[in-house]
Amino acid sequence: MYKSFSMELGGRTLTVDVGRVAAQANGAALMHYGDTTVLSTATASDKPRDGVDFFPLSVEYEEKMYAVGKFPGGFKKREGKASDNAILIDRVIDRPMRPLFPKDFRNDVLLDNLVLSVDPDCSPEYTAMLGSAIATCISDIPFDGPCATTQIGMIDGKLIINPTNDQKHVSDMALTVASTRNKVIMIEAGANEVPEDIMIEAIYKAHEVNQEIIKFIDRIVEECGKPKMTYQSFAVPADLQAKVEELVTSEEMENAVFTDDKQTREANIAAITDRVAAELGDNEEWLARLGEAIYAYEKKTVRKMILRDHKRPDGRAMDQIRPLAAEVDLLPRVHGSAMFTRGQTQILDVVTLAPLSEVQKIEGLDESITYKRYLHQYNFPSYSVGETKPSRGPGRREIGHGALAERALVPVLPSEEEFPYAIRAVSETMESNGSTSQASICASCMALMAAGVPIKSMVAGISCGLVTGDSDDDYIVLTDIQGLEDFFGDMDFKVGGTHKGITSIQMDIKIHGLTRPIVEEAIRRTREARLYIMDQVMAPVISEPRKQLSPYAPKIEMMQIDPQKIGDVVGKQGKVINKIIEETGTKIDIDDDGRVSICGTDPEGIRKAKDIIHAIVSDIEPGQVFTGKVVRIMNFGAFVELCPGKDGMVHISKLADKRVGKVEDVVNIGDEVTVKVIEIDKMGRVNLSMRPSDLGKN
Repeated sequence: MYKSFSMELGGRTLTVDVGRVAAQANGAALMHYGDTTVLSTATASDKPRDGVDFFPLSVEYEEKMYAVGKFPGGFKKREGKASDNAILIDRVIDRPMRPLFPKDFRNDVLLDNLVLSVDPDCSPEYTAMLGSAIATCISDIPFDGPCATTQIGMIDGKLIINPTNDQKHVSDMALTVASTRNKVIMIEAGANEVPEDIMIEAIYKAHEVNQEIIKFIDRIVEECGKPKMTYQSFAVPADLQAKVEELVTSEEMENAVFTDDKQTREANIAAITDRVAAELGDNEEWLARLGEAIYAYEKKTVRKMILRDHKRPDGRAMDQIRPLAAEVDLLPRVHGSAMFTRGQTQILDVVTLAPLSEVQKIEGLDESITYKRYLHQYNFPSYSVGETKPSRGPGRREIGHGALAERALVPVLPSEEEFPYAIRAVSETMESNGSTSQASICASCMALMAAGVPIKSMVAGISCGLVTGDSDDDYIVLTDIQGLEDFFGDMDFKVGGTHKGITSIQMDIKIHGLTRPIVEEAIRRTREARLYIMDQVMAPVISEPRKQLSPYAPKIEMMQIDPQKIGDVVGKQGKVINKIIEETGTKIDIDDDGRVSICGTDPEGIRKAKDIIHAIVSDIEPGQVFTGKVVRIMNFGAFVELCPGKDGMVHISKLADKRVGKVEDVVNIGDEVTVKVIEIDKMGRVNLSMRPSDLGKN
């Protein structure tokens, strides 16, 4: 027997079935939002995982093509690894949930979301976000929920709750906000340069809606919730922590962490750890947990320095940005390159331009096929943090950071009509000590301008951190956090934008939510910082897009032809277009509307391809002059290919101004000759002349 609960949400009905399926999971909710159906489950292992010093939470969002009535692609006709979109949804579900689990919990927890049916107007990812929270709340897994999520769009200045698919396509904002009962716990946004005050209004509009959803979840938990399990705590033993703080004075720990050099700090902590290990002797139990105890003491020290002494580990003021540097054109033969350095965080970004045929095709569960012409990819090699881990391709973090930087820059890109190129930006992390994703925004913006991409505005990104005390009004906001302040702090609030407004937000926190004053201060601080970065660091290096592309970048010419004549240009089995491509060294793409893109590095080849296509789609008229190849010789004359699919004949009497006894005395097959159209006879045959007097050469 199961129970069903419903509420109205954004003009549609949300229904939750509990006890209907997946009874062996710790918690399961069959979610229905409109015709979208998602099974969300929360499962925990019976025992803690051995040998880990973190909470092992996994989140999965499974996209099934049957949900939209389609076969999967590929030979196997089976879903493969998670798409980038699914990975990004995993991360959005994870971020508000993770802080609400106990920090000393070491049992494996899996939050799984299986998409069973998709209504394009009722977002399956949004349904999964709510489903994971509900499944966990009603389970016996320890969790300090509930939390709820709302999406906000904006059309013509009006805020829209949980916008439909069509509304998303015209919205100036894509905002997702998660909340607990009193505070905001997660923010993710992409926006078309939305002003800060409007963004804050939208965040707290979502927060209001979340409170209604939380009341709904409370009702479900009251009727279906299980008692929470008792679990083995893995907090550092109090006697070990006391011993460490006895052996290492607070002054010694402060001196160890007070440096602007990451490697020096790590060496100082390693030396303290070795000394304490020697002092502990043969106490194996304590030695096994010593690293955690040192980490806890280091964290306590850093937080106390910031919150009570107003002293950051590298000596900066609370609103001070680390030393900045920027440069362009590091790489001589790429289409555009730039490097941005902030303290010990350094990103090299490389931009590549290509014809629109290189766009990425994405088949989503909203039954639509979209094409991405701008790809932003982020790489994080182990050498950037002084480690030796071999590369195994991009992980979830890399995919997430690339998507965040991409989201920040998409609003300022030119349209396809203005700039008919596919664009790929790759951010290579050279060095990392906090906020590489925001450095990627800065480096990518400069690389795009260096490549000659006519972006509409300059974009920069920056991150703010937070250290909180015992009450809501006891906190310090930090501008431009380094790695240590991220690890030991309570927030990583990343904002990208232009002078005009915000283009991206991603907020991660480790506490149970933020008050409105903290959110407002973080948004204000990030605006001040990004304006400084753009005006004082980026603009002196490159202030606007270059007017010319790199000589190594492909040049693209666009032309419009009659769609009825596309077949003439393509030819049977593509023979005509392939011949043009081979002869001119270009790449040619034609869409169904007759828009032709001619791409190449040689301007002469592009011009020639354009002339050939123009000749194919145009009617031949007397008086026109062509340069073509002799393709056939007869006793009475030579046939010249004017353009693919169109020939004309030069009669032997028209080969020269003097008498010609034999055609081969003047031309041979394969010769390139200049001819003039003399007439087109009643049968449509094209008669040509090579005589200099007809060509006007006498």
